[in-house]
Amino acid sequence: MTRLSVNINKIATLRNSRGADMPNVANAAINAEKFGAEGITVHPRPDERHITYQDVEDLSKVVTTEFNIEGYPNKRFMELVLKYKPTQVTLVPDAPDAITSNAGWNTINNKSFLTEIVHELRNAGIRTSIFVDPDTKMVEAAAAIKASRVELYTEPYATNYHQDRDQAIKSYIDAADVAYMNGLAVNAGHDLNLDNLAFFAQNIPNLAEVSIGHALISDAIYLGMELTILKYKECLRH
Repeated sequence: MTRLSVNINKIATLRNSRGADMPNVANAAINAEKFGAEGITVHPRPDERHITYQDVEDLSKVVTTEFNIEGYPNKRFMELVLKYKPTQVTLVPDAPDAITSNAGWNTINNKSFLTEIVHELRNAGIRTSIFVDPDTKMVEAAAAIKASRVELYTEPYATNYHQDRDQAIKSYIDAADVAYMNGLAVNAGHDLNLDNLAFFAQNIPNLAEVSIGHALISDAIYLGMELTILKYKECLRH
């Protein structure tokens, strides 16, 4: 069964728009877990425009499922995750001013850098996942770096899903197969939603986890958080 990790960045975005504490990020995480989420994901960016570093501290005290922290491993980020020791750290190559993640790591060109980061996190008992495009060479290099998992960047799949879903998913099947052969578990995320998630999960049999934020939080505006999480989990059951 693929686990559903709910990315709550957008809860923080809404809160920050008024400068107070409504909605409360920690309470949103608690409720998401109560409604069936099997993990909570956050991505604290350098400018703290949504999730703040204080949020990470607050969430570390209340998340009872799997806590996944995404980010570029600069000095401040590494200090944060080594202090609070989430279940998983997902390494992303985002520039500081990136609106959202829009590409995976070149794990070949960044092998030395990522190897040092992964080694440090593994020594701290933190599972590591590297955000990559669905490219078998990048997956193989992630295995050589000794990451525990790769997270496949799924925006291209989502973009092309309605045009030709079989073609859209082909590179992801290939990448997941190579990951499995190299001992890597597979996560996925970015623009997965109620339209395209079930087909993706059906075709990636070794899919360990999906991290979904923007679409899920948007659906929750109309459906409510509890029903939305239920619907996403139903997609993963099929």
